Amino acid sequence: MMKQTMTMTAVSVMLASLALAGCGRRDDAHVAQNDTAVVQGRPSAAEQAEQSARNAGDATAQAARDAAEATRQAAAEAKDATKGAADQASNKVADALITTSVNAELAKDPKLSSLRINVDTEGGRVALRGSAPDMASKERAAQLASAVKGVVSVDNQLTVEKQG
Repeated sequence: MMKQTMTMTAVSVMLASLALAGCGRRDDAHVAQNDTAVVQGRPSAAEQAEQSARNAGDATAQAARDAAEATRQAAAEAKDATKGAADQASNKVADALITTSVNAELAKDPKLSSLRINVDTEGGRVALRGSAPDMASKERAAQLASAVKGVVSVDNQLTVEKQG
């Protein structure tokens, strides 16, 4: 029985060895190159590393181009926003200058100087509010306002005081 067990064990080992040898076989031929076994038609570890490095370099270059484009776009948007803010500030200053100039012109007129006339300016459009002693003074206020540099239009909302 001992001999039969040993024979069976030997046969089992041989069959297992043959099975493993058959599983481990490759259809591709092996070639020795620089003391490294390489399967023909497949890149070596070094070639794979080089390709990975190239791919990483390409990805980095693309990311740099994308970042540069995003920076250019952000700079252009910032420039436009700054220009818009500067234009708004300039318009506010121009409107304030017009309002001051209209008030100065009204103060020079003897009939209008003592009156409380509210002058509002937006975008070069002047609005006059308050009262005038007569129709001629109301028209004179509109003339003085429209003569100021930068005035686009005058909205004369002055009311004529009733005398009596």
